[in-house]
Amino acid sequence: METVKLTVDNKKIEVPKGTTIYKAARKLGIDIPVLCYMDLADLNIEHKPGGCRICSVEVEGRRNLAPSCSTEVFDGMVVKTHSMRVLNARKTVMELILSDHPKDCLICPKSGNCDLQNLAIKLGIRETPYQEFSEMSTYRKDFSPSIIRDMDKCIMCRRCETMCNEFQTVGALSAVNRGFNSVVAPAFEMDLEDSPCTYCGQCVAVCPTGALTEVDHTNQLIEDLSNPAKTVIVQTAPAVRAALGEEFGMEPGTLVTGKMVTALRRLGFNYIFDTDFAADLTIMEEGTELLDRLNRHLKGDKDVKLPILTSCCPGWVNFFEQQFTDLLDVPSTARSPQQMFGAIAKTFFADRIKVAREDLVVVSIMPCLAKKYECQRDEFKVNGNPDVDYSISTRELAHLIKRANMDLNNMPEEDFDQPLGESSGAGVIFGATGGVIEAAVRTAYEIYTKKKLDRVDFKQLRGMEGIRHANVDFNGLEVNIGIAHGLGNARKLLEDVRNGISQFHAIEIMACPGGCIGGGGQPLHHGNLSILQKRMEAIYREDAGKPIRKSHENPYIIKLYEEFLGKPMSEKAHHLLHTHYIDKSKKIIYMK
Repeated sequence: METVKLTVDNKKIEVPKGTTIYKAARKLGIDIPVLCYMDLADLNIEHKPGGCRICSVEVEGRRNLAPSCSTEVFDGMVVKTHSMRVLNARKTVMELILSDHPKDCLICPKSGNCDLQNLAIKLGIRETPYQEFSEMSTYRKDFSPSIIRDMDKCIMCRRCETMCNEFQTVGALSAVNRGFNSVVAPAFEMDLEDSPCTYCGQCVAVCPTGALTEVDHTNQLIEDLSNPAKTVIVQTAPAVRAALGEEFGMEPGTLVTGKMVTALRRLGFNYIFDTDFAADLTIMEEGTELLDRLNRHLKGDKDVKLPILTSCCPGWVNFFEQQFTDLLDVPSTARSPQQMFGAIAKTFFADRIKVAREDLVVVSIMPCLAKKYECQRDEFKVNGNPDVDYSISTRELAHLIKRANMDLNNMPEEDFDQPLGESSGAGVIFGATGGVIEAAVRTAYEIYTKKKLDRVDFKQLRGMEGIRHANVDFNGLEVNIGIAHGLGNARKLLEDVRNGISQFHAIEIMACPGGCIGGGGQPLHHGNLSILQKRMEAIYREDAGKPIRKSHENPYIIKLYEEFLGKPMSEKAHHLLHTHYIDKSKKIIYMK
């Protein structure tokens, strides 16, 4: 490998040819401030537009300052990263950025966790000259069901554009206009709801300012918890327990299940339930649907739709409803666990506790921002009343716990309430990529073969590769399984399905890196796969510690079918637990 030698701040270093000044400096432990730059090496993404010039450095022999994030080193290069000329340039650049930025830091959702704010402090900015050049308040806020886009706060770093278009291949965001009027948007004056946005929230996860934030439902929750006329229940997704502790200084991968339950109880929820229960219910319905399609396929049915596609992830559902409308009859019709829970809560459980549907508030805590949109879909409402009233993210829950002056570190551990709080290990692993299909295999294998599984850990279905292939032997029937996380990876598998060359019987797809553990509403991980890996390990630890590890052995699921639903895929189960998909392609305005 060809290398080059250079000097950075009087320190000599040898690096591979093609290395940028920024990365060479990092190897020497020299910190160069960045704003538009984003290194998601674990996701094979390096965003280095060199646009903001905050990272500028002085290169001997070069007249102008060089953006270190995008300038490659050469042999004999001499670099000064913090000369007075450099410091003055960075200060001027920051003042220009701030001159066109709103001054509402006190009420901004990103205040205290804003890269722009932190960098302004670091650079010693105390005044904002150049106001005469500013054209602030030219734009407006865009309120979608999941994401708020405040274009006045966009600094044109274009991180969101990279995540949306390169990693997710959604194509919802693009740069428009120039100078002070420049902004990243679906198109000028276009709303997110008119764009191909899937609400996955990966743009929110990388935005350095308050230009992209989630719709916050915590104040609505406080109001409902304060209302004695309302019975408020909560469901918590599996990925939340593996990441919530990070917001309280705990190591990634720390399980806080019991502490989280206690915190929710002290917040005033009437009942604390587990979405994992509904994940077990999902497996009963989706697994039965998988076996039905496999059996029909084996009997020579030419009309059977294979591969069956999982339907738990609303970001992924939005994606295929917009861009693969010719495949709407391929995914499973099973609702997501969030929506199955809501349907059962507002029928079976509401009857059990003698509370009218309208007086029962069902709240979900999710790692996902698309869940906020999913709650509001018309097909998940009865006479206008939603099955799940609203969803809050892991980050929102952490903020609410802190507002209530509670420290999760010192919280005792308590258990979920029953009957909707009991789950198997199969329900837990829904939170990681590959977990949904592994949970389905555990149940489908025993139902199909009528044999007991001695080993329930299908490790060939686990991992962090963007696209994975695996075979599972159903006692002589080889079931071919595909797994993808990230919508860019999903697109590759879907194109094969569209072209009739897919060899899979089933495909699991999750929109976010690592699955739900890397959701847009989780504590920020900045594409660090080691953090996601630790969260995944926590998920599988909880699974391994469960006394029941197969969905069909959950006694409360068995009882629910006996007393209320009848059997999987029954008429009642189909009405409450299944859905249909909508062709949204005609509603979407694509960038030209």
